[in-house]
Amino acid sequence: MKKLAFLTCSLLAMLAACSSDYAPSGPIGGESGTELAERQVIHIGNGTDPQTLDPHRAQGVPESNIGRSLFEGLVAEAPNGDLIPGVAESWEISEDGKTYTFRLRANARWSNGDPVTAGDFVYGMRRSVDPKTLSVYSFILAPIENANAIIAGDLPPEELGVAAIDDRTLEIRLENPTPYFLGLLTHSASYAVHPPSVEAHGDAFTRPGNLVSNGAYQLAEWVVQSHVKLVKNPYYWDADSVTIEEAYFHATEDVAAELKRFRAGELDMTNTIPKSQLGWIRENMPDRLVIAPYLGSYYYGLNTTKPPLDSPALRRALSLAIDRDIITKQITASGELSAYSWIPPTIANYGGGVEMPEASWTQAEREAEARRLYAQAGYSAENPLRLEILYNTHDDHRRIAVAIASMWRNVLGVEATLVNQEWKVYLDTRNQKKTQVFRAGWIGDYNDPYTFAEIAHSKSELNDFGYDNPEYDRLLALAAAETDLEKRAEILKQAERRLLDDMPLIPLYFYVTAKMVQPWVQGYEANIMDHFRVQDLKILKH
Repeated sequence: MKKLAFLTCSLLAMLAACSSDYAPSGPIGGESGTELAERQVIHIGNGTDPQTLDPHRAQGVPESNIGRSLFEGLVAEAPNGDLIPGVAESWEISEDGKTYTFRLRANARWSNGDPVTAGDFVYGMRRSVDPKTLSVYSFILAPIENANAIIAGDLPPEELGVAAIDDRTLEIRLENPTPYFLGLLTHSASYAVHPPSVEAHGDAFTRPGNLVSNGAYQLAEWVVQSHVKLVKNPYYWDADSVTIEEAYFHATEDVAAELKRFRAGELDMTNTIPKSQLGWIRENMPDRLVIAPYLGSYYYGLNTTKPPLDSPALRRALSLAIDRDIITKQITASGELSAYSWIPPTIANYGGGVEMPEASWTQAEREAEARRLYAQAGYSAENPLRLEILYNTHDDHRRIAVAIASMWRNVLGVEATLVNQEWKVYLDTRNQKKTQVFRAGWIGDYNDPYTFAEIAHSKSELNDFGYDNPEYDRLLALAAAETDLEKRAEILKQAERRLLDDMPLIPLYFYVTAKMVQPWVQGYEANIMDHFRVQDLKILKH
């Protein structure tokens, strides 16, 4: 009856006080406050349905959230984001910073009981950089010896600078010292996969019944557009410390419906919140709202490979015509920072980031320059620019697209059409560059500016805007070889300024994490990467 009552509440009534909200039957955690629920099951809102569970082909946050519980890399992350030993119990770094030697745990096991070996990581990393894998994240492993040549198809995967000294000892050789390399090894591009399963099943190795994983959980179900169910992996090396037995990652593209499910007690965590309801949430459920800094940039990509957006002046006009403060204060309204640069200023090893001149202009000044550049590009009221804005299914993306289309029309006279696509189709459209303007977000894969800089490299598989500037590529190569962190930061700032002068993308704002977490979820800590592992969580009695 509670569900029926909940569903029949009007939205207005729900926001005011819908009596169907879930209420715990007793004190959370019992009398002691620490008692665990009898059934250790967690339900997590995960945004879109995952594109794939192949760790070397995954590219979105929904896939990564699941992947961190299915797989474990050489290095893992603590709840606060600190790097900790994963499958590797220890490692040594050579004096020149170019050779890493990892010692694997003797009790590391795959979910079928097979031992996890150094050879499995060699197999996984070779597969990750092999062009046949079609990974868009192969560049994550670019610091490894010969990786770039392999990715380009000039060398075979067997030439990658990784070697199994014995079953428990893995050696990785780098082209140059890379201060953030350990952080890269938390990314799925570096994960081992189970060689016999991949060889036996091919692309179907990620299906339930076929997927053999080495993380704290194994795959039980994948119901498309509904949920992915994980169950505890009894062979995981640290299984005794894993409390939650089952984890459901639910597809929750409809954020208003996601909040309803959270309020009904059907979800323990949400992926995000409907920003239009943030005021009500702050007033009525402040103890369940989590807002924290997040290492990400929300932006609009511009397809620079064909007219009309092959014009830098036109791209800059479109950027300057957008009032970012309206977006961050009236649409997202969770503390996001308006962005005129690409790399978040809070990132490590960057000294506060890049400041662009237009950040200090008034909006009227920006719009005046936008009109000048628009006319310079050959457009006018009599000859308006016509564009398509592509975005994936999400209410906030739709609202932002509507606002930007309106700004472009009012300031410049641009006629913009909005195109909405489901996540997997949207990614495919972007990858094939069948776009003009597309909504996108980039979340850092590690806490270093290079994770943002490298996606705009001309050879990056994630360069969906088709940006190709030899000087930009040269600066990135210099930064990759520079060991002095201050000098390296200055080189990367030069590269970012070049990128922003060319404007293949329009930064809009720097993200914050905004989600709902039930008070009975123990162990969740917000961190700048917004990474969490189910194995670090527990469900209190409620």
